[in-house]
Amino acid sequence: MKIEPRQVEAFLKKPDPRIRGVVIYGNDDGLVAERAVTLAKAVCEDLGDPFRVVDISGDVLKGDPARLADEFGALSMMGGRRVIRVRPAGEETTAALENLVAATAGDALVVIEGGNLTPRSGLRALAETEACLAAMPCYMDNEAALEGLVESAARAQGLAVDADALQWIVERLGGDRGQTRSEIDKLLLYKAGGDEAGDASKTITLDDAVAILGDTAAIGIDDVIATTFDGDLVGLDRALDRVFSEGGHPVQLVRSLQRHADQLHIVSAHASKGGSMESAMFKARGLPRGGPVRQRFERHLRAWPLPRLGDVLQAILKAEMECKSTGLPDEAVARRLCLSFAMRARAAKARR
Repeated sequence: MKIEPRQVEAFLKKPDPRIRGVVIYGNDDGLVAERAVTLAKAVCEDLGDPFRVVDISGDVLKGDPARLADEFGALSMMGGRRVIRVRPAGEETTAALENLVAATAGDALVVIEGGNLTPRSGLRALAETEACLAAMPCYMDNEAALEGLVESAARAQGLAVDADALQWIVERLGGDRGQTRSEIDKLLLYKAGGDEAGDASKTITLDDAVAILGDTAAIGIDDVIATTFDGDLVGLDRALDRVFSEGGHPVQLVRSLQRHADQLHIVSAHASKGGSMESAMFKARGLPRGGPVRQRFERHLRAWPLPRLGDVLQAILKAEMECKSTGLPDEAVARRLCLSFAMRARAAKARR
């Protein structure tokens, strides 16, 4: 069976006793590992218990495919349901999983960390089609999932997150769940160690987020976006130097420009159909909701009309393709792209 996204949390808390094995897979290694641990702990809280927890690698099962069924049928010397963790695992584990399906006795739970399995994967297909198995996909978090993750983690610590801070944090978190958890934990630890007097200390502000998460090239990318769409050539040059000196990747920069241009295009297109800009901002998801980020976004909306944004998106797509395929220096491509947009913004500002 395939576990749908809406079923994941309930299954992790209380796995179906009829399920013998769960294949957890996807392109988010951090989330795969996190869910595997959560699922295993639902059966045995102490994953270091040698009587109830067994660790096997996929390579071992490749050479001994009968072992998984044998472990499944073994009884715990101290009582309690056992957990068999298979990691790392891939297609070499398929035969062992077939033996698990055919096993006549046993009540252990097999948790397989399958990596990024494709739709053609035999291991994934087996887990999706057999009644006693389950497949749990884990893909990169989208913005809505990231917002929920940040807010729920903050609530668990008795904290709230300011709207501006939430927007800023989500823009800087990657899709990998492990890295995301690490960044969120770092921010919560900082806030918990601050002054506890007053209600303000219970709210994570934009200043808090910048102080803890703003020490990477991401803050420089934010400056690049602002100066590019504002037409600030001097500021843009400084921002680009900062991004690349701190290890920022040109493709990451190009994609950040694309994301900003996409947001501008969504709101402008909505407003062009007769709706107000305010209603367009309200209805569109993932857009800044207040403070300086919102003010900057509105400034760019006024400066970049819809037809020009269409040209911008085409130019960004071309630049990303050049970064990947032409052999041109990635940094030079990204700098040229930003400079061309900034010069357009400056020229348009001079005409007004």
